[in-house]
Amino acid sequence: MTIGVQARSATPTGPELSLLKVMNEVRAAHGLAPLRLDPRLQRSARAHSRAMLRTQSFTHGAYISRIRGTGVRAPHVGENIAWGSGSYARARAVVNVWLASPMHRANLLRSGYWIVGIGALYGRFGGRSALMVTSDFAGR
Repeated sequence: MTIGVQARSATPTGPELSLLKVMNEVRAAHGLAPLRLDPRLQRSARAHSRAMLRTQSFTHGAYISRIRGTGVRAPHVGENIAWGSGSYARARAVVNVWLASPMHRANLLRSGYWIVGIGALYGRFGGRSALMVTSDFAGR
């Protein structure tokens, strides 16, 4: 499976920027400060999405250790994951799924989170073309 050079870079892709935009729109609607992309978290999130596509798994794994391994020293970290195909791969659909889940909603709307890494990669998952998403959060 070829995922592409973007998977190893911290430069955000179109889908990642779309997710950040929608995430920050939701945060603004709740009176929260916007999240800023952090290159360390970006690489961590991308690596996790890439690994889930490669192993055909959908799990957080040891996300705290993975995030801490980037050098981020914020007191609190969190992670949201999602995957979707077709219209469910759109940023708004992904964020709406997170908002409908209490734990994912809590991460997205945690006022202390100020940085995020978003790894959104297209690949084959579950026998179909899909967008695999990892969002790694950090803050107080």
